[in-house]
Amino acid sequence: MSADSFTRDIARDPHLHDELLDSFDEELEMELDDYRMEALLDHDTRGADSAERDMDRRLYFQELIRLQGELVKLQDWVVHHKLKLVVLFEGRDAAGKGGAIKRITQRLNPRVCRVAALPAPSEREQTQWYFQRYVNHLPAGGEIVLFDRSWYNRAGVERVMGFCSDEEYEAFFRDVPEFEKMLTRSGIILVKYWFSVTDDEQNRRFQMRIHDPLKQWKLSPMDMESRRRWEQYTIAKEVMLERTHIPEAPWWVIQPGGKKRARLNCIHHLLSQIPYQEIPHSTVELPARVYNSNYIRHPVPDEMFVPPVY
Repeated sequence: MSADSFTRDIARDPHLHDELLDSFDEELEMELDDYRMEALLDHDTRGADSAERDMDRRLYFQELIRLQGELVKLQDWVVHHKLKLVVLFEGRDAAGKGGAIKRITQRLNPRVCRVAALPAPSEREQTQWYFQRYVNHLPAGGEIVLFDRSWYNRAGVERVMGFCSDEEYEAFFRDVPEFEKMLTRSGIILVKYWFSVTDDEQNRRFQMRIHDPLKQWKLSPMDMESRRRWEQYTIAKEVMLERTHIPEAPWWVIQPGGKKRARLNCIHHLLSQIPYQEIPHSTVELPARVYNSNYIRHPVPDEMFVPPVY
């Protein structure tokens, strides 16, 4: 079906039109959530970085939908060629990693593209080879895995909070370049992103979460402590980038300056890392519905229906 015929079908069929709007509303709901958080703040936010007030919403939606269409093409290319893609998302709390991950996965097949967000290691995992629990989540051919935080926890939170010894910390820096070289030699495409956020902006986003009952679950005692140790995290980040930025797996830094811009820049750059092409698909035709004259539909008892509150 061509784009023009699809547009004509939508114009003729109000149900198709509603389905399309519902698809767009997924993103709109998340955007409204951002605006609702700002409205919950008691203090004036006009002092925020003008760049954080972000880009024109119409342009944002237009580009987001276009880039998500390209992500679908990338997904088809990965499946067709049995590629293995790993994308790491690192950065401070409230830097925008989660929002970018949601927009990347929003239109993709969860059987192809999945998110690995590992909890703190169990007592057993703490005795394993450090990278072992991450290896279990690496992709097979035709899969994409997005790590919402990764093995770089050791260079960040574990270092700053004292969860690892100096020996373990140094061993990590000795091992991680070799580990990532092994991954790339095995055919894995490894892309690493660091999301930057300014001191003032992180403070503002934390304040939003404090005032938002739907977001308070995102704030843990660890987040509060990370806020206090801002400078220690900065030092840890600088060391990490310097010691693990290797040709086989370089770091890419998403600059601060608005969540929408960061999301679009990240997706645009990710698409540029894989020389994908559109995979042709055969035309899909719905088969004719089969009707059997002897079929009688059984009634559903009234007590089984969910009450129509809305």
